[in-house]
Amino acid sequence: MPASPVDPDRGPAGRIGLFHLKDSPGAHRVALRAGLSVAVPLLACLALDHPEWTLYAAFGAFTSLYGRNHIHLPRAVMQASAGVALTLTVVAGAAMARAGITDLRLLLGSLVVVMLGQLIAERQDWHPPGPIFLSFAFGAVASAPPLHDSLWVPAAVAGLTALFGVVIGNVGAVVRRQRSDHAPSPRPLSGHAVRLGIGVLLAGSLALASGLGHPYWAIVALVAALAGPDLASRSARAWHRVLGTLAGLLPAAILLSLPLSPVGIVLTVVVLQVLTELVVGRNYALALLCITPMALLMGQLAAERPIGGLLLDRGAETAIGGAVALAMIVAERLASRRRAR
Repeated sequence: MPASPVDPDRGPAGRIGLFHLKDSPGAHRVALRAGLSVAVPLLACLALDHPEWTLYAAFGAFTSLYGRNHIHLPRAVMQASAGVALTLTVVAGAAMARAGITDLRLLLGSLVVVMLGQLIAERQDWHPPGPIFLSFAFGAVASAPPLHDSLWVPAAVAGLTALFGVVIGNVGAVVRRQRSDHAPSPRPLSGHAVRLGIGVLLAGSLALASGLGHPYWAIVALVAALAGPDLASRSARAWHRVLGTLAGLLPAAILLSLPLSPVGIVLTVVVLQVLTELVVGRNYALALLCITPMALLMGQLAAERPIGGLLLDRGAETAIGGAVALAMIVAERLASRRRAR
C-alpha cells in the first residue's frame, strides 16, 4: 500500500521519521497509571522476599498499557481481555519451563501464542495492537529457570497484578462517576495472523541457528515491527525497533553495571516505564532508549545473567527479527506490484 505524504510513523515525503515527534495527548496520565501498576506489584514481591516473582508481576502489569485511547467501559473491557490473555500466557510459559524448554518447543509455543494472540487482538481491537506483550511474556517465562513447582504461583501473581492494572486504569471513571455505554466493536479478522506465523518461524529459526542465548527476542522484534497497519508503517517500525534498540544498549550497559539493590532496580524500572509511556506515542525509536534497559533490568531481577552476553543477544537478535520483518515487507510489496500489473 503506498504511503501517504505524512504517515504517522514517517516523516515528510515518505522518509522514515526516526527523529519525527508526533503529538501524544494524555501521555502523562497513561505514564502515571503505568508507573503505579508496575511499582506496587514489584515492590510487593520484594516485600514478600520473592524477587523471582517480579518476572510474573511485570507481565501482568502490562495490562495497564492497553486502551490508552479509550475511556471508561471500553478501556475496562479491553484491559480485562488483555489481562486474562497475559495471565494465561505467563502460565503457559511457566508450564513449558517446568517441562523443559527446547528449541522446537520454544518455536512452536511462540507460534501458537503469536497467532492466537493476533486473532484475539484483532477481535478485541486491542491498543497497542497485536500480540507483542504476549510473545515477550511467553518467551521470557519459558526461557527462565523453573521458579516454582506449582503453576498457581505464576497464575496468582500475574492475575492479581493484571487485576490491579485494570483497577488503576479505570479508577478515574469511578471517582468522576462517569461511564460509557459503548464497548469496543469487534473487528473482522484479517490474514495477518498467518503472516506473523510465517515470520515467527523464519525469525525464530534464524535466531536458534545463530546459537545466541535469547532467541525469543528475535520473535518479539519481528512481532513489534509488523504491528503497523500498512507496509509503510511496518517498515518504519522495523527500522525504529532495530536502531532504537541498538542505541538503547548504551544506557542499558550503564544501568546494568551499577551496583543497584533489588529495590533500586525496581525503582529504576518504574522510572523507565514512566518515561517510555511519555514518549512512545511520539517516537517509537526514542522510547526504545528506555524500553531496552528496562527489559534487561527486569530479567536480571528475576534471574541474574552475565551483562556482556545479554547486551550481545539483545542487539543481535533484535537485528535478526528486524531483518526478517523488512524482508517480508519487501516481498509483500513486490507481490502487490505484480498483482497490480
